[in-house]
Amino acid sequence: MPRTLDELTWPIVTERLSLRRATDDDAAAFWRYRRLPDVAEWLPLLTDDWEEFRTYITKADRLARTLVVERDGTVIGDLMLRLEDAWAQHEVADRAQQAQAELGWALDPAHHGHGYATEAVRALLRVCFADLGLRRVEAQCFADNAPSWRLMERVGMRRESHTVADSLHRSGAWLDGLGYAMLAQEWRTANG
Repeated sequence: MPRTLDELTWPIVTERLSLRRATDDDAAAFWRYRRLPDVAEWLPLLTDDWEEFRTYITKADRLARTLVVERDGTVIGDLMLRLEDAWAQHEVADRAQQAQAELGWALDPAHHGHGYATEAVRALLRVCFADLGLRRVEAQCFADNAPSWRLMERVGMRRESHTVADSLHRSGAWLDGLGYAMLAQEWRTANG
């Protein structure tokens, strides 16, 4: 069974979408929607400077964990899949290497309301559990980002934490955060 993204066969095709690995050439497509206020509100970087954005988004480690979501050959969003080691005691640490992942996403608002984000994240969960053999995935968001936490609930993730005023937003306000997760056994039960 493949255990790394490099070992998978790309693209991953769903009923309406295609997921593939990101390249430097995707920066302009990401720029189109990631700089829009209602998207950038919740993302780590807000800039009107194309060169700053391109440098940020095309760093090798960022590209390595980014998947492109396409509909009929048009980029409509992107997904993050950051493989991580789970916490473990020293004697069993080797069994915790690359055992879990953090997920994230951004979708072009022009494509909201059609179920594309749900379809893409469900495909991402299948990649995580069926293809990569992970045991756990996690996702986090600002509590005020209702579309994101609603998506997590729609795909079957479980709310594990609600932290109070732990995340500094670019507005200067300390906002609450939400953490969601799913285990492989939960995914298998839900997906037969």
